[in-house]
Amino acid sequence: MNWFDSKKCSAVDAAAMINDGDVLGVSGFTLAGYPKEVPTALAARAEKLHAEGKPFKVTLFSGASTGDSCDGALARAGAVSLRMPYQSNPSLRKAINAGEIKYIDAHLGKMGYLVRTGAVPAPTVAIIEVSAILGDGRVCLSTSGGNSVTYLEMAPKIILELNTRLGGSFMGIHDTALPELPPHAKPLPIYSAGDRVGGEFIKIDTNKVIAVVETSRLDEVNPFVEPDEVSRNIGERILDFICFEESKGRLPKGLAFQSGVGKVANAVLSAMSDDSRLGTIDLYTEVIQEAVFPLLKKGKLGVASGTALTLSEGAQKEFVENSAEWKKHLVLRQQEVSNSPDVIRRVGVISMNTALEVDIFGNVNSSLVSGSAMMNGIGGAADFARNCALGIFLTPSVAKNGAISSIVPYVSHVDQTDHDTMIFVTEQGLADLRGLPAEERARLIIKNCAHPDFREPLTDFLEYSLKHAKGIHMPIALERAFEMHRRFLETGKML
Repeated sequence: MNWFDSKKCSAVDAAAMINDGDVLGVSGFTLAGYPKEVPTALAARAEKLHAEGKPFKVTLFSGASTGDSCDGALARAGAVSLRMPYQSNPSLRKAINAGEIKYIDAHLGKMGYLVRTGAVPAPTVAIIEVSAILGDGRVCLSTSGGNSVTYLEMAPKIILELNTRLGGSFMGIHDTALPELPPHAKPLPIYSAGDRVGGEFIKIDTNKVIAVVETSRLDEVNPFVEPDEVSRNIGERILDFICFEESKGRLPKGLAFQSGVGKVANAVLSAMSDDSRLGTIDLYTEVIQEAVFPLLKKGKLGVASGTALTLSEGAQKEFVENSAEWKKHLVLRQQEVSNSPDVIRRVGVISMNTALEVDIFGNVNSSLVSGSAMMNGIGGAADFARNCALGIFLTPSVAKNGAISSIVPYVSHVDQTDHDTMIFVTEQGLADLRGLPAEERARLIIKNCAHPDFREPLTDFLEYSLKHAKGIHMPIALERAFEMHRRFLETGKML
């Protein structure tokens, strides 16, 4: 009998081992590789305890967002007191914005470091989904790396969820290395997207394992949606620009790509598979989405390195069927490595991330609606934007059927400053801001990226600011900076 056979139990029994006030460190990154059975059972237990008038809340740490059976179930049960560092669940978002759950938004590349150094509390219980458990105490992670190694090392108690649907399909994909802690930390010798520096398994202290729960549930990821016309337009503009810059010698060929999540990011990857100008593509990114499948099938993918393989249910099944061949092209790392500024700069990455809103001076808001309502969080965009070889932010020029302009006089919240942004792209056009001072940046963004309906009010703000701002190095007339936002809050339209 293996050591873990005696630890097998139901999700209900495992959930009963978690106490009020515990800090849970769960696996998972952007809807991939998160525990499913234990959080669902824990939510039911919390609801029962609350009905009896007994308190029950936990702190929830993850890699990034988890599926509804984790984030959503626990949020609806009122079982979460604090969440960190990133989320995308509607129920959780609603509770955060209502003040029912405290939320700390953090750069994804720093979360593991904060836990390892004691800047935030270490998990008291790690709940980690794995695809295999070996008799010698090694485990193989499932569809994400996230912060799983850190949580397994730091937590005094471990609950493993063994996903029996995955079989051996993830054997050989993971690189479980973590960076050394300072001072005098040696760099990880990663020089290209496919370089491996650690083992594929994690050796755990089996004495810390208090439960092993089996699951056959796949990650809850929405089916892939073909890019719409706006997304395809943005994707084509980006590839045209990259090819042009390469032809002029301003951009080295062979740089790896990083792509954020969402339909616009998917459109860029889809366009890559059909573009004859591009040779073999390498990705050094956070989330590997199923938009890479066409690259795989056409033999155009060199290596895709990330910390999560986020696939719809159909794509997960397809991957398991083809894993023997496809996983040769994939590396799943811990997010401290996938999002490492040192590695990103050394590899040389073309970074592409989605913005919630952009102002005419080049500041980006990735996280908050109207300056205060949390959407998802900053994610890893800044990890890449500040350290990449070429940084691109992309967004449709308008939202809500034209009621909202994604280009505004001044963003209602700053996630990426104008110091860290280079290229902006909407379906209207592309603005290359490199080497341009503030006024020239503003005029170019308005001309190339803003929707025609909003160019006049944006230009009016700029001209007013040039006359009335305290200084014109950064011409922002504070009394009018949020006019469009205030109008939207009052009328539902920015115009």
